[in-house]
Amino acid sequence: MNVLITGDHAGMTIRNEVIKLLDELNIAYEDAGCSCEHSVDYPDYALPAAERVARGEFDRGIFICGTGIGMSISANKVKGIRCALVSDVYSAKLTRQHNDSNVLAMGERVIGPGLARDIAKTWLETEFEGGRHADRIGKVSAYEAEWPKQEAGDL
Repeated sequence: MNVLITGDHAGMTIRNEVIKLLDELNIAYEDAGCSCEHSVDYPDYALPAAERVARGEFDRGIFICGTGIGMSISANKVKGIRCALVSDVYSAKLTRQHNDSNVLAMGERVIGPGLARDIAKTWLETEFEGGRHADRIGKVSAYEAEWPKQEAGDL
């Protein structure tokens, strides 16, 4: 597995903790996050990173900002991304098992470094169950593929 990790100025502490975890787990990664303390715009980091995950350059992505909300909204605008904003271990497990999420978003102002490590570890180590869940993801993917062709009134 290879992981792309990114984040803005508000996610640097947790991003560094997750990088330590990736090293401990011997998981290959690239850090494409901000290395500054001044305010930056989360879409400038989330969108290019999500595109790289969607293109298959990385198996998964971990995106961190102040709340995780901006990163998750931005990432989910990219076709093929299933980004889950997670703040507990149970959701981290289920978003992999049931939703086959390929991007994890977390918020440094919402969770601490220890919980962030636990969430990331669970998310990284949990496999997709497939089965009925694959059928559901297939419906979402089919909609995503057809959406630009639909008129707003057809929804």
